[in-house]
Amino acid sequence: MKKDRVEQYIARQGSPQREICAMLRRIILGTYPEIEEGMKMGVPWYGKSFYIVALKDHVNLGFSLTGLTKEQVMLFQGSGATMKHIEFRDVDGIDEEKIFKLMEMVRKGDKR
Repeated sequence: MKKDRVEQYIARQGSPQREICAMLRRIILGTYPEIEEGMKMGVPWYGKSFYIVALKDHVNLGFSLTGLTKEQVMLFQGSGATMKHIEFRDVDGIDEEKIFKLMEMVRKGDKR
């Protein structure tokens, strides 16, 4: 059921947001197959660590800041106190290696 709602969310997006969301989802689930996927606040969430939100002209991949140092927090965009993001405007701008490193850093921070 939760998976269906995430798939519906992605399918409703225009291009290139749909393709960006699908690729980010694939990266997250490929890296953490056991992670809980669901909808929260109207967007796909992955555990308590990550979210994907499609906006008018880009997609944000959000990250929990729990346990991160000030230097690590500076790697992200946004003004949130507990979550920040990185922004994608096209599929070609997705650096899977960078995303993997950021996800691993966040997951390690969450375990402190």
